[in-house]
Amino acid sequence: MRTADFDYDLPSDLIAQRPTPQRDQSRLLVLHRDTDEVDHRQFHALLDYLRAGDLLVMNDSRVIPARLRGLNASTGGAFELLLLEEIATNDWWAMLKPGRRARVGTQIEIRNPKSEIRNLTATVIETNAEGHRRLRFAGTRDILGVLDELGEVPLPPYIHRHDADELAQDKDRYQTVFADATGSVAAPTAGLHFTKKLLDEIREREIQIQFVTLHVGLGTFAPVKTETVEEHRMHEERFEVGEAAARAVNEAKAAGRRIVAVGTTSLRVLETVARQNAGRLAAGRGRTKIFIHPPSDFRIADGLLTNFHLPRSTLLMLVSAFATPGETRGREVILSAYAEAIRARYRFFSYGDAMLIL
Repeated sequence: MRTADFDYDLPSDLIAQRPTPQRDQSRLLVLHRDTDEVDHRQFHALLDYLRAGDLLVMNDSRVIPARLRGLNASTGGAFELLLLEEIATNDWWAMLKPGRRARVGTQIEIRNPKSEIRNLTATVIETNAEGHRRLRFAGTRDILGVLDELGEVPLPPYIHRHDADELAQDKDRYQTVFADATGSVAAPTAGLHFTKKLLDEIREREIQIQFVTLHVGLGTFAPVKTETVEEHRMHEERFEVGEAAARAVNEAKAAGRRIVAVGTTSLRVLETVARQNAGRLAAGRGRTKIFIHPPSDFRIADGLLTNFHLPRSTLLMLVSAFATPGETRGREVILSAYAEAIRARYRFFSYGDAMLIL
């Protein structure tokens, strides 16, 4: 399939710059796979589409304040650092701006949000083919332990902030209420719509909730730049499935109960593990670079809750595959639903509205 086939026009004013005042006040577009029809609801109406015995699988990864700022120790030039993945304590892969000035051996003095220099440095020790820099931190026992003090929320580039107060609010709102395992540099955004009260209501209706972990990297959201979809190669991301989640999923499948993946990240974990274990979920840790695009079959999930995704992104391709499993026409189904969402003035991307595919 051609990558250009997954393009669409989106008015810039529909790119959500801020979350709704309350998490579950966002809108919900429901796509029925058997008829291709859509319903327009509010997010709290999710309860109307779930039934006792259903199992929701959510990603509990916690976003770290991964954006740092610093100065070249030799020249005073400014750098912006975005931590991507921890290799070991104080040893990280990162994106640096401007990258051309971050040669091996460059030492960067890290500044806190008030631009006060403290005794903390990052030294570039390696580069890779993608242009990322490997950094060795010094001046702290563990950079991960001081990120709350020094770091900023790693908001996507399409969300613009010029106010420190708004950035402070993002530390709460660009994080799910059930976030636990630290490691993501981007939020699993489908989970942002849930409140603790709504989670309690879901459980009261005898709907199960289980958690898996996938630490979200920037590669998940990167646009596909190859001419054909099949040529694209995904970045690896770390995941973990616990014993309780594996057992609950396998029992639900055996009993014929529905499993709804909350977010494309949860779905990618389920599919990665199921494809390695003859359709069953197994507890364990690993790394995945699974790329799901039409046509694709799905071993675990019967439903998917997700946000509206960027043109030409792997996430748009994934939801297109899920809309019509085993077929290629899901692209047309999803783009038609997106066109309806645009007409109805839904809000798109990370802080935007939600979509339920059943």
